Amino acid sequence: MKKVISTKNAPAAIGPYSQAVMVGNMLFSSGQLGLDPATGDFAPGGVTEQTEQVFRNIHAILAEAGLTTAHIVKTTCFLADMGDFAAMNAVYEKQFSGQFPARSAVAVKTLPKNGLVEIEFVAVQD
Repeated sequence: MKKVISTKNAPAAIGPYSQAVMVGNMLFSSGQLGLDPATGDFAPGGVTEQTEQVFRNIHAILAEAGLTTAHIVKTTCFLADMGDFAAMNAVYEKQFSGQFPARSAVAVKTLPKNGLVEIEFVAVQD
């Protein structure tokens, strides 16, 4: 059975989708942009600040589901410019302790709202 996960501590969906969906012991997130849920605007600055906000949003969704980043098994990172990979990666690596999840990182032509970074994840509850 699936359960929709939604929190006001992460940006509301900007289309017909859920922030995340729990199926059994697996949590599947939609892509998270660097949007501040309080203002609906991107975190001021560049890809570093947007990636930090992405992870604040991810932490909020995980918390709503009773999980942490330790439960994440797979991420997909989308970048508007692969030249921003090192800056995104510097923020990314600080979000995990111990073993890192599997990851894909790809450059895309355009992200929603012209964001610089978007990250989605799959987490598994112990």
